[in-house]
Amino acid sequence: MSDTLTAKSFGIKSILEELGIKENNYGASTGLKHIQTKGKKIDSYSPVDGQLIGSVNAATVEDYEKVMATAEEAFKVWRLMPAPKRGEIVRQMGDELRKYKDPLGKLVSYEMGKSLQEGLGEVQEMIDICDFAVGLSRQLYGLTMHSERPKHRMYEQWHPLGVVGIISAFNFPVAVWSWNSMLAWVCGDVCIWKPSSKVPMCAIACQNIIAAVLKRNNVPEGVSCLVIGNESGDLINNDKRIPLVSFTGSTKIGRHVSKTVAERFGKTILELGGNNAIIVSKDADLNMVLVGAVFGAVGTAGQRCTSTRRLIIHESVYDKTISVLRNAYGQLNIGNPLDSSNHVGPLIDRNATQEYLTAIEKAKQEGGKLIVEGKVLTGNGYESGCYVKPCIIEAKNDFNIVQHETFAPILYVMKYKTIEEAIAIQNGVPQGLSSALFTNSMREMELFLSTTGSDCGIANVNIGTSGAEIGGAFGGEKETGGGRESGSDAWKAYMRRQTNTINYSDSLPLSQGIKFDF
Repeated sequence: MSDTLTAKSFGIKSILEELGIKENNYGASTGLKHIQTKGKKIDSYSPVDGQLIGSVNAATVEDYEKVMATAEEAFKVWRLMPAPKRGEIVRQMGDELRKYKDPLGKLVSYEMGKSLQEGLGEVQEMIDICDFAVGLSRQLYGLTMHSERPKHRMYEQWHPLGVVGIISAFNFPVAVWSWNSMLAWVCGDVCIWKPSSKVPMCAIACQNIIAAVLKRNNVPEGVSCLVIGNESGDLINNDKRIPLVSFTGSTKIGRHVSKTVAERFGKTILELGGNNAIIVSKDADLNMVLVGAVFGAVGTAGQRCTSTRRLIIHESVYDKTISVLRNAYGQLNIGNPLDSSNHVGPLIDRNATQEYLTAIEKAKQEGGKLIVEGKVLTGNGYESGCYVKPCIIEAKNDFNIVQHETFAPILYVMKYKTIEEAIAIQNGVPQGLSSALFTNSMREMELFLSTTGSDCGIANVNIGTSGAEIGGAFGGEKETGGGRESGSDAWKAYMRRQTNTINYSDSLPLSQGIKFDF
């Protein structure tokens, strides 16, 4: 591994300065005003080289209350602004993100550990959702219905909810926030964001970037709020002033969020675990399978909710597919993700490394066979202790460890005889996010996408499980949580539906022909 791209040579200090991040970072913000918090100190270390990026004090309960009070007041003004005007402000945010795409993409890569190409891609995703939201601001449509009563008109309309809480995960430090916030903003909501404490600098950078747009448009203080620190997560979940909480994270924490918010009759969008599988048909193009499976399994070091965890291969092409995969894994370059010659970067921290090792050991204990061995890498360039070798394990779908999502580059492979069996294996896990089938058989395609096919929120044919376009609604079923973000009609989650009936006659007939004379 090259040791030329250290924090110093990469220029992280100048990147932080360009993004307006100073040594005394704040742990809370209401848009333009930064709050110097006094909570627990949070250090952000890069998994790339183990270097300290910066520190921030978490928001206290008092800080949180200041932010919430400001957000509530901002909502009273923001909701009255015409939706196309709100969309215009989001358009300007997209332009501002274009200006800072390079430094923000580099910070995402350095603080999270994903490849520079993926870091830049994540910022592009933010830009794309801004563009989507601009058009959406003129398309918040309701329906018109025919009334059964004469001279009555029925229709439905959508109103903003209020303050939307966004709790995001480390693996997509900025994109998931934008999926939620840009749509919520054009819908008339204001947002309070609690980012992962593992990547606080990315969140501060985003708040700094859009601050110029907020100021230029005289947007009320509190439309875009930020609170950093784990304590703020439960403050959001328990807060009756927040009608919607969008949470991205583990199934374990998702259960807690769901229960807590439901107990106060709040709404949730939950993007939780994935245990995604690719089915490789006997009619599959193995060249395409290779790209989809390898990127799906090792991209972002296996730390995507859509990462490929299982490869279900037809018995007739099993040996050939394994041979092709083993050869491809042997060519993977593992190292500094800022170096474009590397395919695989680090896991987020050493806790993730330990979970990777534990998963491999459990798979072996259950009878799994190592096809490509995994290990933690040490030595020159791997000093952070977060680099691991992607591995492949021959396993059975009912292994306990296979049923569990491990956020690491571990790929389980298994055989099948019929497409029906393959679909049953694919569906035979608690999670239901993303799925894929590689085949040239029209019958298999249609069966996979039918009512009796994949039970996931995302089902692809001849592309992998990882990666999604912002035009489609993103989300899953079962223990993946439910709810949708990003495209299609996902905007409806950020608004409340209201049915209206207008009587323009000179009498008051009752519905269903009911008579009530007196």
